[in-house]
Amino acid sequence: MKKLKADIVVIGAGSGGLSVASGAAQLGLRVVLFEKGEMGGDCLNSGCVPSKALIAAAHAAHDARTAVRMGVTAVPIVDFAAVMAHVHAAVATIAPHDSQPRFEGLGVTVVREAARFTGPRTIASDSVEVTARKIVIATGSRAKAPPIPGLAGSGFLTNETVWGLTELPRRLIVMGAGPIGLELGQAFRRLGSEVVVVEAAEPLPREDRDLVAPLLEQLAADGVELFTGRTVDLVERSEAGIAVVSGGHRIEGSHLLLAVGREPVLDGLNLQAGEVTTGARGIVLDRQLRSTSNPAVFAIGDAAGREAFTHVAGAHAGLVVRKALFAQGTDVEALVIPRVTYTDPEIAAVGLSEADARKIHGDAVKVLSVPFSGNDRAIAEGDTRGFAKLILDPKGAILGAAIVGRGAGELIHPWVLAMTSKLKLRAFTDFIAPYPTRGEIHKRLASAFYSPILFSGRTRALVSLLKRIG
Repeated sequence: MKKLKADIVVIGAGSGGLSVASGAAQLGLRVVLFEKGEMGGDCLNSGCVPSKALIAAAHAAHDARTAVRMGVTAVPIVDFAAVMAHVHAAVATIAPHDSQPRFEGLGVTVVREAARFTGPRTIASDSVEVTARKIVIATGSRAKAPPIPGLAGSGFLTNETVWGLTELPRRLIVMGAGPIGLELGQAFRRLGSEVVVVEAAEPLPREDRDLVAPLLEQLAADGVELFTGRTVDLVERSEAGIAVVSGGHRIEGSHLLLAVGREPVLDGLNLQAGEVTTGARGIVLDRQLRSTSNPAVFAIGDAAGREAFTHVAGAHAGLVVRKALFAQGTDVEALVIPRVTYTDPEIAAVGLSEADARKIHGDAVKVLSVPFSGNDRAIAEGDTRGFAKLILDPKGAILGAAIVGRGAGELIHPWVLAMTSKLKLRAFTDFIAPYPTRGEIHKRLASAFYSPILFSGRTRALVSLLKRIG
Protein backbone atom coordinates (compact mmCIF):
# COMPACT_ATOMS: atom_id res chain seq x y z
CA MET A 1 0.00 0.00 0.00
CA LYS A 2 1.33 3.39 -1.01
CA LYS A 3 1.66 5.80 1.93
CA LEU A 4 1.15 9.54 1.45
CA LYS A 5 1.05 12.66 3.56
CA ALA A 6 -1.39 15.50 2.88
CA ASP A 7 -2.53 18.77 4.34
CA ILE A 8 -6.12 17.84 3.67
CA VAL A 9 -8.01 14.72 2.61
CA VAL A 10 -11.44 15.05 1.04
CA ILE A 11 -13.76 12.03 0.87
CA GLY A 12 -16.33 12.54 -1.87
CA ALA A 13 -16.15 14.40 -5.18
CA GLY A 14 -19.54 16.05 -5.13
CA SER A 15 -20.05 19.80 -5.25
CA GLY A 16 -18.88 20.41 -1.67
CA GLY A 17 -15.88 18.10 -1.77
CA LEU A 18 -14.72 19.48 -5.11
CA SER A 19 -14.99 23.05 -3.82
CA VAL A 20 -12.79 22.25 -0.81
CA ALA A 21 -10.26 20.35 -2.94
CA SER A 22 -10.09 23.10 -5.55
CA GLY A 23 -9.70 25.91 -3.02
CA ALA A 24 -7.08 24.12 -0.94
CA ALA A 25 -5.04 23.02 -3.97
CA GLN A 26 -5.00 26.52 -5.46
CA LEU A 27 -3.68 27.79 -2.13
CA GLY A 28 -0.71 25.45 -2.52
CA LEU A 29 -1.73 22.72 -0.10
CA ARG A 30 -1.28 19.00 -0.63
CA VAL A 31 -4.75 17.57 -1.28
CA VAL A 32 -5.86 13.97 -1.71
CA LEU A 33 -9.40 13.41 -3.00
CA PHE A 34 -11.14 10.03 -2.72
CA GLU A 35 -14.16 9.17 -4.86
CA LYS A 36 -15.53 5.65 -5.33
CA GLY A 37 -18.23 6.65 -7.81
CA GLU A 38 -18.63 9.32 -10.45
CA MET A 39 -16.89 12.68 -10.25
CA GLY A 40 -19.41 15.46 -9.67
CA GLY A 41 -21.50 13.49 -7.21
CA ASP A 42 -25.27 13.48 -6.96
CA CYS A 43 -25.89 17.02 -8.23
CA LEU A 44 -24.21 16.51 -11.58
CA ASN A 45 -25.08 12.89 -12.24
CA SER A 46 -28.48 12.25 -10.69
CA GLY A 47 -29.76 15.41 -9.02
CA CYS A 48 -29.84 19.08 -9.96
CA VAL A 49 -28.52 18.91 -13.51
CA PRO A 50 -30.49 16.00 -15.02
CA SER A 51 -33.69 16.90 -13.17
CA LYS A 52 -33.63 20.50 -14.40
CA ALA A 53 -32.90 19.31 -17.95
CA LEU A 54 -35.95 17.02 -17.76
CA ILE A 55 -38.06 19.81 -16.28
CA ALA A 56 -36.99 22.13 -19.11
CA ALA A 57 -38.20 19.59 -21.68
CA ALA A 58 -41.48 19.20 -19.79
CA HIS A 59 -41.93 22.99 -19.72
CA ALA A 60 -41.39 23.11 -23.49
CA ALA A 61 -44.09 20.51 -24.05
CA HIS A 62 -46.51 22.26 -21.70
CA ASP A 63 -45.88 25.70 -23.22
CA ALA A 64 -46.59 24.31 -26.68
CA ARG A 65 -49.84 22.71 -25.48
CA THR A 66 -51.05 25.89 -23.78
CA ALA A 67 -49.82 28.45 -26.34
CA VAL A 68 -53.34 28.61 -27.76
CA ARG A 69 -54.22 31.03 -24.96
CA MET A 70 -52.03 33.59 -26.76
CA GLY A 71 -53.29 32.75 -30.24
CA VAL A 72 -50.62 30.20 -31.13
CA THR A 73 -51.65 26.64 -31.90
CA ALA A 74 -49.08 23.86 -31.51
CA VAL A 75 -49.28 20.12 -30.95
CA PRO A 76 -46.12 18.84 -29.20
CA ILE A 77 -44.78 15.40 -30.03
CA VAL A 78 -42.70 14.04 -27.15
CA ASP A 79 -39.82 11.82 -28.23
CA PHE A 80 -38.79 10.39 -24.87
CA ALA A 81 -35.52 8.99 -26.21
CA ALA A 82 -34.61 12.46 -27.47
CA VAL A 83 -35.65 14.00 -24.16
CA MET A 84 -33.32 11.66 -22.29
CA ALA A 85 -30.57 12.38 -24.81
CA HIS A 86 -30.99 16.08 -23.95
CA VAL A 87 -30.73 15.21 -20.23
CA HIS A 88 -27.54 13.19 -20.68
CA ALA A 89 -26.06 15.83 -22.98
CA ALA A 90 -26.52 18.46 -20.27
CA VAL A 91 -24.64 16.24 -17.79
CA ALA A 92 -21.88 15.54 -20.32
CA THR A 93 -21.43 19.23 -21.09
CA ILE A 94 -20.90 20.13 -17.44
CA ALA A 95 -18.90 17.01 -16.50
CA PRO A 96 -15.43 18.26 -17.64
CA HIS A 97 -15.57 20.99 -15.01
CA ASP A 98 -15.81 18.30 -12.33
CA SER A 99 -13.52 15.78 -14.01
CA GLN A 100 -10.50 13.95 -12.66
CA PRO A 101 -8.12 15.48 -15.25
CA ARG A 102 -9.17 19.00 -14.28
CA PHE A 103 -8.52 18.42 -10.60
CA GLU A 104 -5.27 16.64 -11.22
CA GLY A 105 -4.33 19.67 -13.27
CA LEU A 106 -4.92 21.77 -10.15
CA GLY A 107 -2.48 19.54 -8.25
CA VAL A 108 -5.00 17.32 -6.47
CA THR A 109 -4.17 13.64 -6.04
CA VAL A 110 -7.37 11.87 -7.08
CA VAL A 111 -7.95 8.29 -5.87
CA ARG A 112 -10.97 6.58 -7.49
CA GLU A 113 -11.53 4.11 -4.66
CA ALA A 114 -13.68 3.81 -1.55
CA ALA A 115 -12.09 5.42 1.50
CA ARG A 116 -12.20 4.49 5.18
CA PHE A 117 -10.68 5.70 8.43
CA THR A 118 -7.81 3.66 9.84
CA GLY A 119 -7.04 6.17 12.58
CA PRO A 120 -8.00 9.67 13.77
CA ARG A 121 -5.92 11.26 11.02
CA THR A 122 -5.44 8.45 8.51
CA ILE A 123 -7.58 7.47 5.54
CA ALA A 124 -7.01 4.35 3.47
CA SER A 125 -8.36 2.78 0.29
CA ASP A 126 -7.36 -0.45 -1.43
CA SER A 127 -4.09 1.02 -2.71
CA VAL A 128 -3.32 4.15 -0.69
CA GLU A 129 -3.07 5.24 2.95
CA VAL A 130 -2.93 8.96 3.66
CA THR A 131 -2.02 10.77 6.85
CA ALA A 132 -3.52 14.24 6.89
CA ARG A 133 -3.76 17.31 9.08
CA LYS A 134 -7.44 17.79 8.22
CA ILE A 135 -10.07 15.43 6.84
CA VAL A 136 -13.32 16.53 5.16
CA ILE A 137 -16.23 14.10 4.77
CA ALA A 138 -18.30 15.08 1.75
CA THR A 139 -19.97 11.79 0.87
CA GLY A 140 -23.40 13.20 0.07
CA SER A 141 -26.75 11.50 0.60
CA ARG A 142 -29.03 8.90 -0.93
CA ALA A 143 -32.76 8.28 -1.19
CA LYS A 144 -34.34 6.84 1.94
CA ALA A 145 -36.07 3.49 1.55
CA PRO A 146 -38.57 3.03 4.40
CA PRO A 147 -39.21 -0.51 5.73
CA ILE A 148 -42.43 -1.06 3.78
CA PRO A 149 -43.28 -4.72 3.11
CA GLY A 150 -42.47 -5.62 -0.49
CA LEU A 151 -40.64 -2.38 -1.29
CA ALA A 152 -37.09 -3.75 -1.30
CA GLY A 153 -37.78 -6.27 -4.07
CA SER A 154 -40.19 -4.13 -6.10
CA GLY A 155 -37.69 -2.62 -8.49
CA PHE A 156 -38.54 0.94 -7.49
CA LEU A 157 -36.87 3.99 -9.03
CA THR A 158 -35.10 6.82 -7.20
CA ASN A 159 -33.68 10.11 -8.40
CA GLU A 160 -30.43 8.18 -8.97
CA THR A 161 -31.88 5.43 -11.17
CA VAL A 162 -34.70 7.18 -13.02
CA TRP A 163 -32.21 8.53 -15.57
CA GLY A 164 -31.67 5.02 -16.89
CA LEU A 165 -35.22 4.84 -18.27
CA THR A 166 -35.40 4.26 -22.02
CA GLU A 167 -39.18 4.41 -22.36
CA LEU A 168 -41.67 6.88 -20.92
CA PRO A 169 -43.48 5.34 -17.93
CA ARG A 170 -47.10 4.62 -18.81
CA ARG A 171 -48.36 5.23 -15.26
CA LEU A 172 -45.89 6.51 -12.67
CA ILE A 173 -46.62 6.21 -8.95
CA VAL A 174 -44.62 8.71 -6.91
CA MET A 175 -44.22 8.00 -3.21
CA GLY A 176 -43.61 11.34 -1.50
CA ALA A 177 -44.82 14.89 -2.21
CA GLY A 178 -41.64 16.74 -1.30
CA PRO A 179 -39.65 18.81 -3.82
CA ILE A 180 -38.18 15.80 -5.66
CA GLY A 181 -41.47 13.94 -5.89
CA LEU A 182 -43.48 16.92 -7.13
CA GLU A 183 -40.81 18.19 -9.52
CA LEU A 184 -40.34 14.84 -11.25
CA GLY A 185 -44.01 13.88 -10.99
CA GLN A 186 -45.15 17.05 -12.75
CA ALA A 187 -42.40 16.73 -15.37
CA PHE A 188 -43.32 13.16 -16.28
CA ARG A 189 -47.00 14.09 -16.42
CA ARG A 190 -46.28 16.90 -18.88
CA LEU A 191 -44.18 14.53 -20.97
CA GLY A 192 -47.14 12.18 -21.25
CA SER A 193 -47.11 9.77 -18.29
CA GLU A 194 -50.11 9.27 -16.05
CA VAL A 195 -48.91 10.27 -12.58
CA VAL A 196 -50.20 9.45 -9.11
CA VAL A 197 -48.53 10.98 -6.04
CA VAL A 198 -49.03 9.37 -2.61
CA GLU A 199 -48.00 11.37 0.48
CA ALA A 200 -48.26 10.33 4.13
CA ALA A 201 -48.60 13.91 5.40
CA GLU A 202 -49.10 17.08 3.31
CA PRO A 203 -47.27 18.35 0.21
CA LEU A 204 -44.16 20.48 0.83
CA PRO A 205 -44.71 20.62 4.59
CA ARG A 206 -41.92 23.15 5.13
CA GLU A 207 -43.70 25.86 3.14
CA ASP A 208 -46.68 28.00 4.13
CA ARG A 209 -49.97 26.59 2.83
CA ASP A 210 -50.81 29.75 0.85
CA LEU A 211 -47.60 29.27 -1.16
CA VAL A 212 -48.41 25.65 -1.93
CA ALA A 213 -52.01 26.33 -3.00
CA PRO A 214 -51.23 27.72 -6.50
CA LEU A 215 -48.99 24.72 -7.18
CA LEU A 216 -51.71 22.27 -6.13
CA GLU A 217 -54.12 24.01 -8.49
CA GLN A 218 -51.65 23.64 -11.35
CA LEU A 219 -50.94 19.98 -10.56
CA ALA A 220 -54.67 19.28 -10.66
CA ALA A 221 -54.95 21.14 -13.98
CA ASP A 222 -52.04 19.08 -15.33
CA GLY A 223 -53.88 15.89 -14.39
CA VAL A 224 -51.60 14.76 -11.55
CA GLU A 225 -53.53 12.66 -9.04
CA LEU A 226 -52.49 13.57 -5.50
CA PHE A 227 -53.43 11.55 -2.41
CA THR A 228 -52.38 13.07 0.93
CA GLY A 229 -52.54 11.59 4.41
CA ARG A 230 -51.96 8.13 2.91
CA THR A 231 -49.37 5.86 4.51
CA VAL A 232 -48.17 3.10 2.19
CA ASP A 233 -48.72 -0.31 3.81
CA LEU A 234 -47.55 -2.65 1.06
CA VAL A 235 -45.78 -2.64 -2.30
CA GLU A 236 -46.09 -5.60 -4.65
CA ARG A 237 -45.68 -6.59 -8.27
CA SER A 238 -48.84 -6.65 -10.40
CA GLU A 239 -49.92 -7.34 -13.97
CA ALA A 240 -49.61 -3.61 -14.69
CA GLY A 241 -46.10 -3.61 -13.24
CA ILE A 242 -46.35 -2.52 -9.63
CA ALA A 243 -49.04 -1.83 -7.02
CA VAL A 244 -49.11 0.28 -3.86
CA VAL A 245 -51.60 -0.46 -1.10
CA SER A 246 -52.44 2.52 1.10
CA GLY A 247 -55.24 2.76 3.65
CA GLY A 248 -57.23 0.03 1.97
CA HIS A 249 -56.77 1.59 -1.48
CA ARG A 250 -54.82 -0.21 -4.20
CA ILE A 251 -53.01 1.94 -6.75
CA GLU A 252 -51.47 0.25 -9.77
CA GLY A 253 -48.86 1.62 -12.12
CA SER A 254 -46.07 0.68 -14.47
CA HIS A 255 -43.30 2.26 -12.34
CA LEU A 256 -42.75 3.43 -8.77
CA LEU A 257 -40.57 6.45 -7.94
CA LEU A 258 -39.44 6.64 -4.31
CA ALA A 259 -39.06 10.23 -3.05
CA VAL A 260 -39.62 10.18 0.72
CA GLY A 261 -36.45 11.96 1.82
CA ARG A 262 -32.71 11.48 1.90
CA GLU A 263 -30.10 10.27 4.38
CA PRO A 264 -26.32 10.89 4.67
CA VAL A 265 -24.04 8.25 3.13
CA LEU A 266 -21.68 7.27 5.94
CA ASP A 267 -21.51 3.49 5.75
CA GLY A 268 -18.14 1.98 4.96
CA LEU A 269 -16.20 4.94 6.37
CA ASN A 270 -15.24 3.07 9.58
CA LEU A 271 -15.95 6.23 11.59
CA GLN A 272 -15.23 4.47 14.87
CA ALA A 273 -11.56 4.08 13.88
CA GLY A 274 -11.50 7.80 13.17
CA GLU A 275 -12.95 8.59 16.61
CA VAL A 276 -15.89 10.28 14.88
CA THR A 277 -19.11 10.21 16.89
CA THR A 278 -22.48 9.86 15.19
CA GLY A 279 -26.02 10.64 16.32
CA ALA A 280 -29.57 10.63 14.98
CA ARG A 281 -28.72 13.11 12.18
CA GLY A 282 -25.38 11.53 11.31
CA ILE A 283 -22.00 12.88 12.38
CA VAL A 284 -22.20 15.02 15.51
CA LEU A 285 -20.82 18.44 14.54
CA ASP A 286 -20.29 21.80 16.17
CA ARG A 287 -21.38 25.11 14.64
CA GLN A 288 -18.18 25.13 12.56
CA LEU A 289 -19.02 21.77 10.91
CA ARG A 290 -16.24 20.11 12.89
CA SER A 291 -16.61 16.72 14.58
CA THR A 292 -17.17 17.19 18.30
CA SER A 293 -15.07 14.11 19.04
CA ASN A 294 -12.23 14.57 16.52
CA PRO A 295 -11.34 18.21 15.74
CA ALA A 296 -9.32 17.16 12.69
CA VAL A 297 -12.51 16.00 10.93
CA PHE A 298 -15.17 18.12 9.22
CA ALA A 299 -18.37 17.14 7.41
CA ILE A 300 -20.04 19.25 4.72
CA GLY A 301 -23.01 19.19 2.37
CA ASP A 302 -25.57 16.41 2.69
CA ALA A 303 -23.12 14.41 4.83
CA ALA A 304 -23.45 17.10 7.50
CA GLY A 305 -27.09 16.14 8.03
CA ARG A 306 -28.43 19.62 7.34
CA GLU A 307 -30.20 21.17 4.34
CA ALA A 308 -29.63 18.90 1.32
CA PHE A 309 -28.96 21.57 -1.31
CA THR A 310 -26.00 21.93 -3.66
CA HIS A 311 -25.68 25.62 -2.81
CA VAL A 312 -25.47 24.68 0.87
CA ALA A 313 -22.63 22.25 0.13
CA GLY A 314 -20.77 25.08 -1.61
CA ALA A 315 -21.34 27.40 1.35
CA HIS A 316 -20.16 24.70 3.75
CA ALA A 317 -17.00 24.28 1.69
CA GLY A 318 -16.24 27.97 2.08
CA LEU A 319 -16.73 27.79 5.84
CA VAL A 320 -14.45 24.77 6.18
CA VAL A 321 -11.67 26.28 4.06
CA ARG A 322 -11.75 29.43 6.20
CA LYS A 323 -11.76 27.48 9.45
CA ALA A 324 -9.42 24.60 8.61
CA LEU A 325 -6.87 26.58 6.63
CA PHE A 326 -7.06 30.11 8.03
CA ALA A 327 -8.40 29.44 11.54
CA GLN A 328 -11.18 31.97 10.98
CA GLY A 329 -14.24 31.89 13.19
CA THR A 330 -17.27 30.51 11.35
CA ASP A 331 -20.85 29.72 12.25
CA VAL A 332 -22.97 27.48 10.06
CA GLU A 333 -26.10 28.66 11.87
CA ALA A 334 -25.52 32.19 10.55
CA LEU A 335 -25.87 31.16 6.90
CA VAL A 336 -28.84 32.63 5.05
CA ILE A 337 -30.04 29.70 2.95
CA PRO A 338 -32.64 30.04 0.18
CA ARG A 339 -34.70 27.09 -1.00
CA VAL A 340 -36.51 26.54 -4.29
CA THR A 341 -38.93 23.89 -5.48
CA TYR A 342 -38.59 23.78 -9.27
CA THR A 343 -42.16 22.92 -10.11
CA ASP A 344 -44.41 25.11 -12.23
CA PRO A 345 -45.13 27.48 -10.63
CA GLU A 346 -41.87 27.56 -8.72
CA ILE A 347 -41.84 28.14 -4.97
CA ALA A 348 -38.85 30.02 -3.54
CA ALA A 349 -38.26 31.16 0.02
CA VAL A 350 -35.57 32.44 2.35
CA GLY A 351 -35.52 33.01 6.08
CA LEU A 352 -38.49 32.23 8.30
CA SER A 353 -41.79 31.05 6.92
CA GLU A 354 -44.84 32.92 8.14
CA ALA A 355 -45.80 29.97 10.34
CA ASP A 356 -42.36 29.79 11.96
CA ALA A 357 -42.19 33.56 12.39
CA ARG A 358 -45.51 33.55 14.24
CA LYS A 359 -44.30 30.78 16.55
CA ILE A 360 -41.40 33.03 17.56
CA HIS A 361 -42.88 36.54 17.40
CA GLY A 362 -46.62 35.92 17.69
CA ASP A 363 -49.07 38.43 16.27
CA ALA A 364 -46.39 41.13 16.15
CA VAL A 365 -45.30 39.72 12.79
CA LYS A 366 -46.27 41.82 9.77
CA VAL A 367 -47.03 39.95 6.54
CA LEU A 368 -47.20 41.79 3.22
CA SER A 369 -48.38 40.16 0.01
CA VAL A 370 -48.52 41.33 -3.61
CA PRO A 371 -50.10 39.19 -6.36
CA PHE A 372 -48.69 38.81 -9.86
CA SER A 373 -52.17 39.62 -11.17
CA GLY A 374 -51.20 43.28 -10.77
CA ASN A 375 -47.80 42.91 -12.46
CA ASP A 376 -47.83 44.22 -16.03
CA ARG A 377 -45.16 41.80 -17.31
CA ALA A 378 -47.05 38.82 -15.88
CA ILE A 379 -50.23 40.09 -17.54
CA ALA A 380 -48.44 40.50 -20.88
CA GLU A 381 -47.06 36.96 -20.63
CA GLY A 382 -50.48 35.56 -19.81
CA ASP A 383 -49.26 34.01 -16.56
CA THR A 384 -50.40 35.81 -13.42
CA ARG A 385 -50.32 32.81 -11.10
CA GLY A 386 -48.94 33.33 -7.61
CA PHE A 387 -47.68 36.17 -5.48
CA ALA A 388 -44.76 37.41 -3.43
CA LYS A 389 -44.85 37.90 0.31
CA LEU A 390 -42.67 39.41 2.95
CA ILE A 391 -42.46 38.55 6.65
CA LEU A 392 -41.32 41.45 8.84
CA ASP A 393 -40.94 42.28 12.50
CA PRO A 394 -42.92 45.30 13.80
CA LYS A 395 -40.05 47.68 12.92
CA GLY A 396 -39.76 46.45 9.35
CA ALA A 397 -36.73 44.15 9.71
CA ILE A 398 -36.86 41.30 7.19
CA LEU A 399 -37.52 37.92 8.80
CA GLY A 400 -38.28 36.04 5.59
CA ALA A 401 -39.50 36.30 2.03
CA ALA A 402 -41.27 33.92 -0.31
CA ILE A 403 -42.44 33.89 -3.92
CA VAL A 404 -44.66 31.48 -5.84
CA GLY A 405 -44.88 32.01 -9.58
CA ARG A 406 -42.95 31.80 -12.82
CA GLY A 407 -39.22 32.29 -12.24
CA ALA A 408 -39.55 32.46 -8.45
CA GLY A 409 -36.09 30.88 -8.04
CA GLU A 410 -34.54 33.80 -9.90
CA LEU A 411 -36.72 36.44 -8.26
CA ILE A 412 -35.80 35.43 -4.69
CA HIS A 413 -32.16 36.55 -5.11
CA PRO A 414 -32.57 40.19 -3.91
CA TRP A 415 -34.18 39.04 -0.67
CA VAL A 416 -31.34 36.56 -0.05
CA LEU A 417 -28.87 39.41 -0.56
CA ALA A 418 -30.89 41.68 1.72
CA MET A 419 -30.94 39.16 4.57
CA THR A 420 -27.28 38.22 4.10
CA SER A 421 -26.10 41.84 4.04
CA LYS A 422 -28.69 43.00 6.58
CA LEU A 423 -30.14 45.59 4.22
CA LYS A 424 -33.00 47.73 5.38
CA LEU A 425 -36.36 47.54 3.64
CA ARG A 426 -35.80 51.11 2.40
CA ALA A 427 -33.26 49.73 -0.10
CA PHE A 428 -36.14 48.19 -2.03
CA THR A 429 -38.11 51.42 -2.29
CA ASP A 430 -35.16 53.55 -3.40
CA PHE A 431 -33.97 51.55 -6.42
CA ILE A 432 -35.46 52.04 -9.90
CA ALA A 433 -36.92 48.83 -11.31
CA PRO A 434 -36.95 48.45 -15.11
CA TYR A 435 -40.43 48.29 -16.62
CA PRO A 436 -42.06 45.94 -17.37
CA THR A 437 -40.46 43.19 -15.31
CA ARG A 438 -41.66 40.68 -12.77
CA GLY A 439 -38.96 42.08 -10.48
CA GLU A 440 -41.05 45.21 -9.96
CA ILE A 441 -42.89 43.15 -7.39
CA HIS A 442 -40.00 43.66 -4.95
CA LYS A 443 -40.53 47.42 -4.95
CA ARG A 444 -44.28 47.00 -4.54
CA LEU A 445 -43.76 44.68 -1.57
CA ALA A 446 -41.48 47.13 0.22
CA SER A 447 -43.72 50.08 -0.61
CA ALA A 448 -46.66 48.25 0.92
CA PHE A 449 -44.96 48.56 4.30
CA TYR A 450 -44.54 52.33 4.02
CA SER A 451 -47.85 53.17 2.29
CA PRO A 452 -49.93 53.30 5.51
CA ILE A 453 -47.41 55.77 6.95
CA LEU A 454 -47.03 57.82 3.77
CA PHE A 455 -50.77 58.25 3.26
CA SER A 456 -51.78 58.47 6.92
CA GLY A 457 -53.84 61.28 8.42
CA ARG A 458 -50.72 62.74 10.08
CA THR A 459 -48.88 62.88 6.77
CA ARG A 460 -51.88 64.46 5.03
CA ALA A 461 -52.05 67.06 7.82
CA LEU A 462 -48.36 67.82 7.38
CA VAL A 463 -48.77 68.25 3.62
CA SER A 464 -51.71 70.57 4.25
CA LEU A 465 -49.63 72.66 6.67
CA LEU A 466 -46.72 72.91 4.25
CA LYS A 467 -49.11 73.97 1.52
CA ARG A 468 -50.47 76.80 3.64
CA ILE A 469 -47.05 78.14 4.58
CA GLY A 470 -45.88 77.98 0.98
